[in-house]
Amino acid sequence: MIRNFAENQFNMKAAVIHQPGEIPQYEDIADPILKEGQRLGYVKAASIKNIDKSLAKGSHYDKTYRQFPAIVGVDGVAVLEDGTRVYTGSASPYGMMAEKTIVPSGYSIPVPNGLDDITAAALPNPAASAWMALAWRGKIKAGDNVLILGATGITGKLAIQVARHLGAGKIIAAGRNESLFEQLKTLGTDEVISLSQPEEEIKTAFKKAAKEVPLDIVLDYLWGRPAELLLNALTGHDLRAEGKVTRYIHIGEMAGSTIQLPGAALRSTGLELYGSGGGSMSREAAASLFTEIVPAIFRLAAEGKLIIDTEVVPLSDIATAWERAGSNSKRIVVQCG
Repeated sequence: MIRNFAENQFNMKAAVIHQPGEIPQYEDIADPILKEGQRLGYVKAASIKNIDKSLAKGSHYDKTYRQFPAIVGVDGVAVLEDGTRVYTGSASPYGMMAEKTIVPSGYSIPVPNGLDDITAAALPNPAASAWMALAWRGKIKAGDNVLILGATGITGKLAIQVARHLGAGKIIAAGRNESLFEQLKTLGTDEVISLSQPEEEIKTAFKKAAKEVPLDIVLDYLWGRPAELLLNALTGHDLRAEGKVTRYIHIGEMAGSTIQLPGAALRSTGLELYGSGGGSMSREAAASLFTEIVPAIFRLAAEGKLIIDTEVVPLSDIATAWERAGSNSKRIVVQCG
């Protein structure tokens, strides 16, 4: 238990917080204490994600850290004592941004030989998030048209690739970072809408996109004002028009945690609103992450069919890397061993 940290020798390094809201610090801490069914993992790499930061801040709906000090990092790549390299989560409060961690029973996936530690640590969270949203919530079929709101972010760029792999028809990307628009096209986007232009022009672009092809699925990583503009564009103005089902899937809230939703948006369209996240999954869907989805993501990545831009930092730089994470289009990966 974490209460025994003080009783043991401080013989490993980790990214540690002592209360919610702290910036993790590079500190000495005791080795994990294993319980029955758990294994020791020597951590190779762990990425810094929005969920890591919100959990450490105490603002996430899953209040994971209930004991302190705690080690941050929900997932990563570790090597077991028998030499097996795995992608795994850890047993709180032993996070993955440490030299060693606990590998819970039944919560690890072998990493294929053709995949490096950095990519294997960076890919699963954003790629699986997009995959689950498209396949489980969106019920994507071959030829379905997909609009991705927040496509220039790390997860948005992966969502483009996953949507293309799952057979999407037209893929429309909407994002703010115009310097990445050419990259979005190489990843599989057919059309890009800039969210940096005036709001009236954004609404016009959304309306034009929805008029040209039926929008079967929307993946929304932004929420806030961009979501309001898109929903306004999707709102119908013809009582005799035939409703077309659009599955609108809320995943992230980088642009705000709330929106104003006019009732007309629901009455005048075939709009279906969903959320996609840990607490919204069925047990069957959650189980498929480990049995099907992440293994498939690893196979695609090993074949060069899924890519993610990364920046590697040593564990000792955790404090500065933590503050920078999420401010650019690269996933920061902490190299732990």
